[in-house]
Amino acid sequence: MGADLADKRARLEELLAGMGGAAVALSGGVDSTLLAKVAHDALGDRMVALTLSLAGTPAAEIAEARAFCEAEGISRRVIEFDELAIPGFADNPPDRCYLCKRELFRRMAEEAAALCAGPLVDGSNTDDEGDYRPGMRALAELGVRSPLREAGFSKADVRALARELGLAAWSRPSAACLSSRIPYGERIDRERLRAIETAEELLHELGFAQVRVRVHGNVARIEVERAELCRLAEESVRDVVAARLRELGFSYVCADLVGFRSGSMNEVLA
Repeated sequence: MGADLADKRARLEELLAGMGGAAVALSGGVDSTLLAKVAHDALGDRMVALTLSLAGTPAAEIAEARAFCEAEGISRRVIEFDELAIPGFADNPPDRCYLCKRELFRRMAEEAAALCAGPLVDGSNTDDEGDYRPGMRALAELGVRSPLREAGFSKADVRALARELGLAAWSRPSAACLSSRIPYGERIDRERLRAIETAEELLHELGFAQVRVRVHGNVARIEVERAELCRLAEESVRDVVAARLRELGFSYVCADLVGFRSGSMNEVLA
């Protein structure tokens, strides 16, 4: 471990220990998994993991969070929440993420208070300060702390320390709410979210690690890493993907030649 990363880890441990207790918002991704691991090491039974079960959360992420907590002996609570019932959310405005996180983190803060678990913390890192992320405003308004960001962790730092600690999540592809696959202004519904989840599961089963299936009306726009575009275009793979996605209701199936990039739906925003 490099000196810089060691210093950041020490700072993170100091921040968490100083809280006296913490409720970690655990999605199952590498950021929140690392935070939960370090928080549990620093606080023991004075920390709890809170996982949200949402329409836009793939079942695989819930399972990964559960397996991690069981393996580490971390106390965990699952909160059922229907984000589609949040006023304005299903209309999918540009501040959809703000509307959602404001309600989700408010609900988790209530659970943390009921458990007397200490402050609610999330896994945001310094890379989350870029792009268009209205959800970060909701965290600030609710007083949710982001220890990884406070300690100076970038995404690369998170993966490096997670690997150092032997966490299986260290190489897990970046994930995001399934609702982020739908263009702003196009309505979000459960049927569309399930179709997206099933389409991405198929691509993962075919060996594509980093995947997004963006939906534009009846068009499925597939993003994979640029190095994987040629494999996606191979006849044996292409035909399977096209046929299965048409079964899911997509009239047209295409590959994005630019390749995967996080937050590509934000490219239309000024």
